[in-house]
Amino acid sequence: MAPKPKKPTPKKKILNKKRTGKKSKKSNLKRNIFIILGVLIVVSLVSFGYFWGQEDTREAPLKSGEYVESYTTKQLLKDLSKIKTKKPYQAEEVIQKKVVTAEKKIVERAPLIERGKEIKIEKESLTKEDVSLAYRGKKPRLVVIIDDVHTKGQMQAIKNLGMKVTPSIFPPYQLAKHSNLLAKNTKHYMIHLPMESGSVQFNKQTKTLMTSFSNERIADRVMEIRQLFPHAKYVNNHTGSVFTSDYKAMKKLYIALKMEGFVFVDSFTVATSKVKQIAHEMGDAYVRRDIFIDNTHKIAYIHKQLKLAVKKAKKNGYAIAIGHPHKVTMKAIKSAKEILKDVELVYIDAIYK
Repeated sequence: MAPKPKKPTPKKKILNKKRTGKKSKKSNLKRNIFIILGVLIVVSLVSFGYFWGQEDTREAPLKSGEYVESYTTKQLLKDLSKIKTKKPYQAEEVIQKKVVTAEKKIVERAPLIERGKEIKIEKESLTKEDVSLAYRGKKPRLVVIIDDVHTKGQMQAIKNLGMKVTPSIFPPYQLAKHSNLLAKNTKHYMIHLPMESGSVQFNKQTKTLMTSFSNERIADRVMEIRQLFPHAKYVNNHTGSVFTSDYKAMKKLYIALKMEGFVFVDSFTVATSKVKQIAHEMGDAYVRRDIFIDNTHKIAYIHKQLKLAVKKAKKNGYAIAIGHPHKVTMKAIKSAKEILKDVELVYIDAIYK
């Protein structure tokens, strides 16, 4: 049998097929455009995030009175816990890089700091001036130090107070690789030096000074700090309960700091600190923290602590209070002018001659 002839396709069906084909092409084109745009947006965001992450101290400029959310001790511990170290308590940068100038200085200082030997030094052999307290002013003096500073936002928040408050800046470490740049164009500041504590997490911070370090390694670190902060004068300890309680280790550090022109202010994180004994052996005045003002993050509590600091200043002629760059701390200090009216709020510089 002959095959049946195909029925001619109606014109309507042909038109419908053409329309369907056009719609299909349009939808495919739209889908492709959206896919391309999506890929471009993702690539742009990744690139932007990478670029922004290269400078961890970079932040948007803050307007007067504006402040970013504070970086708390809890957050710091959480971040430090993520840092993996192959060998505990090893500062790899010190081991890998030996600065020629540092080596030269160590040799020039002999027998002041001899490699592998205990430091035995008489006060008279030190070339730097002894540290003494400034004369008392008409009013008792109060120093307020803000520890843990490592971002532009924190530094700007302190400046926005319009008060004589001393920032203490972390040296560069994993979470703030260019923190030393915060000292640029800043006249009054300190260095917040990480030192061994009883916390494994805190001790992971880059180049935390350990009691097991040799004279050479401690001297290297102090000279590196001098290179990072060429105009700095004052250093206080970050944590450091173990280190400041170790007489031999603390004396090594104290002498190395003194030879580089630094003055050590004891944060007094533990009652067994040996800094007072060492300072007096060196013929220096001993200055320590009197009050921590923000162990509780409430304005009423911080005001109470500031009142205690004022009371101590009236009794002794001066006092030192330490806080941290929390948002609530900034607000409490800003609103404490009535509390501080009976003292002269000064930078750390004004305590010493």
